[in-house]
Parts: sequence; structure tokens; C-alpha cells
Amino acid sequence: MSGQFEASVEIDRPVGEVFAYLADGRHDPEFSPRVQKITRTPDGPTAVGTMFRSTVKDAGMKTARAFQITALDAPRQIRWSELSENMVTADGGYDLEELPGGRTRVRIFNTLTGHGFGRLLVGLALSAARKDAPDFGRRIKAAVEASPHVS
Repeated sequence: MSGQFEASVEIDRPVGEVFAYLADGRHDPEFSPRVQKITRTPDGPTAVGTMFRSTVKDAGMKTARAFQITALDAPRQIRWSELSENMVTADGGYDLEELPGGRTRVRIFNTLTGHGFGRLLVGLALSAARKDAPDFGRRIKAAVEASPHVS
């Protein structure tokens, strides 16, 4: 079983800055409290094939996650796919749209898929993610707007 959740938010920063911030997945702990730590391999700018490895805490359990960037079209699109073998995995991305006045609309989405016993849990994970989606978007907005200019 699988399902998708998404959120959309408008950020008071130019699209290039928002893209640069989000493409560097090491910022994830700044807006996702479940991400305990994250690293990027190889060192250097994010590109197709870049791996992000993280430790996340969901429902009191810590798990290791590995995501690979599968598409990167600056400054409009970022896609990733989870390579880890967890009970529930995520594939998703960001779509960015330039707005008047140096603002950016960001749509984030993730498709959660249950594996093995995770097929029984994915519905709960989706419910929690969908409930949090608007707040998740607001946390991304606050984090990007609080970050130093990166373009």
C-alpha cells in the first residue's frame, strides 16, 4: 500500500535562494524535527546521484534513512528516492515557482510506501503526515526565510 501527502507554501525569498537551500538536504533538521542528523555524499554541490543519509525518529523509534537525488532542474525541481530498507519508505520532491516580488511558491510531496509489516503501518504514517503537512510547509517557510542568503 502507498499514498501521497503534499503541502504548498509561499516563501518571501527569490526562487534561486529557496532552491539552493532545499537542494542542500543538510538543512532538513532546521524544519523537520524528526531528522536527528544528516550527511551528504559526495562532498560538494548537490547533483543527480547525491546521497543523503539521516537518522530520523518516528513514533519513538530511530531509523537510518538513505535518499538519492534522482532529478535536479535548477531552480525549479528536486526529486529524491529512498534507498533504505525500512518498513515505510518515501519518494518525493519539491516543485518551485517564481512569484512576483522576489517570492517563491514551493510544493513539497512525498509518496509513502509500506513494505512487509509496514503495509499495515503506512496508513497511520500517511494520516500523521497529511495532518502535519500545512505545519511542515510553514516550518520550511520559516527556516528558509531565517537562513542567510545563499544565492
